[in-house]
Amino acid sequence: MSSATPTPGTPRSRRLPLAGALRPRRPSDIWFKPALSSVASLAPPNLTLLALGRLDLAMYTMAGSMCALYAHNRPYAARARTLLWVILGMVGGLAVALVAAALTDSAVVLVAVGAVLAAAQKVLCDATRVGPPNNVVLTFITSAALFVPQTLGQIPGHIGLALAAGAWAWVVGMAPGLVRPHGPERRATAAALNAAAAYAATGGTGDGHAPARAAGYAAVQAAWQTLLAVPAAGARAATRRALERLVVRAEVALAAPADADPDLLRGWARDLRGTGRVPRTGDRRADTEEMAGVEAELAARPTPLRRRLGPLAPVGVRTALGCALAGWASLALGVGRPYWALVTAAALYQANLTLTWSRTVQRVVGNVAGVLVFAVVAPVAHLHQVFLVLFCLACGFGAEAFISRNYWLGSVCVTPMALLVTEFARYQDPGELITERVLDTVVGAAVGFLAAMAVTNRRAASRVEEALTAVDRAREHAARLLADPGPAPAALDAARRALASALTELRATADAAAGEWWQRALPQERVVLAEQAGHRTLAATVRRRTADADRDAGEPYADRSAGPAAGTTTGTATGTTTEDTRP
Repeated sequence: MSSATPTPGTPRSRRLPLAGALRPRRPSDIWFKPALSSVASLAPPNLTLLALGRLDLAMYTMAGSMCALYAHNRPYAARARTLLWVILGMVGGLAVALVAAALTDSAVVLVAVGAVLAAAQKVLCDATRVGPPNNVVLTFITSAALFVPQTLGQIPGHIGLALAAGAWAWVVGMAPGLVRPHGPERRATAAALNAAAAYAATGGTGDGHAPARAAGYAAVQAAWQTLLAVPAAGARAATRRALERLVVRAEVALAAPADADPDLLRGWARDLRGTGRVPRTGDRRADTEEMAGVEAELAARPTPLRRRLGPLAPVGVRTALGCALAGWASLALGVGRPYWALVTAAALYQANLTLTWSRTVQRVVGNVAGVLVFAVVAPVAHLHQVFLVLFCLACGFGAEAFISRNYWLGSVCVTPMALLVTEFARYQDPGELITERVLDTVVGAAVGFLAAMAVTNRRAASRVEEALTAVDRAREHAARLLADPGPAPAALDAARRALASALTELRATADAAAGEWWQRALPQERVVLAEQAGHRTLAATVRRRTADADRDAGEPYADRSAGPAAGTTTGTATGTTTEDTRP
């Protein structure tokens, strides 16, 4: 981000990326988990229905089965609750859609209902951060259900099928915990250590230090959120405490990168793979002192849901308007499945307009490529319904395997899967399906993006101001503690974490606002200066914490997680020991 102050003549529109939107990324570390869960949750219900000759009911079981795609990054105690809420949300949306389908056959009304459901699903998923896959799966199921002929008497049975499949999806989602019960929190901690190591490798001033610092603090915040979801008592408490010490070390390295040892941080991250012992930081006394501030972190209250919903109002309006207009435009063109256009529009909306444009490009490219895949597999799939099911399972696996590399790669598999599902009740003309899908994709993408341009997020700049104020307050509080000759260690650690959290929120807010169009100029210089001052204060808290530890112990103190602390002459730890606890 430039440090220059924008002038009144600064253009408010921004260039829209094209090639960058299609560039593949590194796959997720756990890409295979949702991919395998997709197959494990879909296969038994679909194969059972196939054996019974009732594959036409697969849409209802898929509503429950696809809930297994959620919450793979959450600890198992939290995952159990999250999956339950996702299943209830999916079944609740399905019930609304089925009732609407039973009460009216007006496509215009059904599109309106689908748009309202899509907006509600988008806002709730973003507010609760339940994704990936966020709201798209929910919207796909509920929108399709709106256009399935239905009677009120059939609804209880169809909802029962969805609940039964959802229960199986819950079992599939929880099953890996039997093998690696601490997997999610170990991965989150390893990600924080690796991100801190990447920033430490820049020394805090080298090439790419600013994005590496932002990524590091975001990873640490994510690790804390993951650990806070783990029970603080019982069999898992010892492992949680050991992981907390490692996250503290990542925090210290981020605050004082020049004093950190990237190789040691990466070594701890590697040791967290598998089910071995959790690595120790090498100094029990230092661990105990650093953990003084952890209790303050644990006592922090999450932001109330109503406060998280407020900033998402523009996204909700965009989604409702875009989905409704896309569905109605599809109806006007005579397409028999307007929900495809509706779902396309719902899948576009991201945190800002620039990201929405990138998703639009990815959606169109992925869907067009996907219909070509369908054209290839359709002749084989029409030989027998068993091939329909097998191809759907293969596409489901491929979608989850590739979507973390880039959304359009996942769409290449999602599109033929959606087309094959429409043939579960009866075979259809492939040419007609391909034509309608391409048309709905183009209509949904064009109308959806135009709606996003029309409904701008005019509060984005105001939220940057609020984030700046929060950073200033947190920095001033930390500075007052630094001026105190004897601040409590827990208070100083809590102030450091509060400032780190405020800086992370400022960077995320500024990035989101920078991607919006048609808004007043952002205070870019103030953001840069606030970040610089904030990170200087963070480094000062680390130096003060180390100096206090040296004074209390009456001996030089080395923070072995981050190399020699500023102002000390002792060296880093040369090896890694292990915590006496099994995961």
